[in-house]
Amino acid sequence: MAMRKTIGDGSAGTTVAPSLEVRAVTAAACLFRGFGDRSRVAIVQHLLEGEHRVVDLTAHLGLAQSTVSKHLACLLDCGLVSVRAEGRSSVYSLAHREATVDLLAAAERLLGLTGDAAVLCPRQGATAQGVTA
Repeated sequence: MAMRKTIGDGSAGTTVAPSLEVRAVTAAACLFRGFGDRSRVAIVQHLLEGEHRVVDLTAHLGLAQSTVSKHLACLLDCGLVSVRAEGRSSVYSLAHREATVDLLAAAERLLGLTGDAAVLCPRQGATAQGVTA
């Protein structure tokens, strides 16, 4: 669904497609949403090691199968992972491994520069996420 804005007072305004800038910001926000959950980041980190089935990820992460499947669906929708059938199983891998490695490395550099600021953020940090040190 494309975002649209109305020009005018709303009663007889003209609806126009969003600008390229709005589309780019929206696309970036959607991409980062894929990395916005610690379970999805853990799944991505495991996929850096190679292909995994849901059952493999469930065992590695200690998460329920339904939880892993839900997160993989999000990562698939974001274009971060790909899937292929192998017998009766689905095998997941990173869609863009090198770019994902680069992004995670950049995130580590930025976290190093912000120190505890990201972890201590009252809105999105560890405490807000229910994580204790």
